[in-house]
Amino acid sequence: MTNLSSAILDPIMHVDPVGPRITYYDDATGERIELSAATLANWAAKTGNLLRDELGAGPGSRIAVLLPAHWQTAAVLFGAWWIGAEVLLGSDGVDGEGDADIALCTAARLGDADAVVAGTGGEVVVLSLDPFGRPAPDLPVGVTDYATAVRVHGDQIAPELRPGPALAGASTDEVLASSRKSADAAALTPSDRVWSANGWDSPTELIDNMLAVFAAGASLVQVGNPDAGAQERRRDTEKVTRSLD
Repeated sequence: MTNLSSAILDPIMHVDPVGPRITYYDDATGERIELSAATLANWAAKTGNLLRDELGAGPGSRIAVLLPAHWQTAAVLFGAWWIGAEVLLGSDGVDGEGDADIALCTAARLGDADAVVAGTGGEVVVLSLDPFGRPAPDLPVGVTDYATAVRVHGDQIAPELRPGPALAGASTDEVLASSRKSADAAALTPSDRVWSANGWDSPTELIDNMLAVFAAGASLVQVGNPDAGAQERRRDTEKVTRSLD
């Protein structure tokens, strides 16, 4: 058995570690950032080391991810899976009181994060999602700022070889099979450059809109707050071959 991050990222790293893997736009702020597979893996490793070494997470830990579709969210997800933890999303009951061990959220969702760790007294980590790595301001005492905490952790990781469930109770093998099935249904290939403005708010959405792309070996152009008038030009500029509408 392997963990989900190794199962998805290792084949990409073997074939093309330096080509564009995820290009993120936020049309509300004008942000554009592009990560190779190697850079994404480094961010995921730093996140996994933060979760494991500083917050005590590992196989069997339940990590609620209350974040939008964003390149930093991808790093959080792959970081959680690299240490064998289970990811919980919106449809997994994280909008109410729960027993997550850790919640990662934006400042706007601090109340939701507090609720999902209420049963365990777990940790809350806030992401500013700032493109320059600025910390989230004015956080309550006891809440971890991701941007500040993650930078001190190493960008290499010892992957967990005995992971627990990966996503909402599903195993690594089950999530990987679903991702490959979704990629096949969409006829995605490693040469595809895939445009999407879809969310990752449920296991199905995450599989269809992100994991399937990476499982196929394709690259993703993810757009937040899309300006409808800019997308046709963006597809041309980014050499998009497929769109997830």
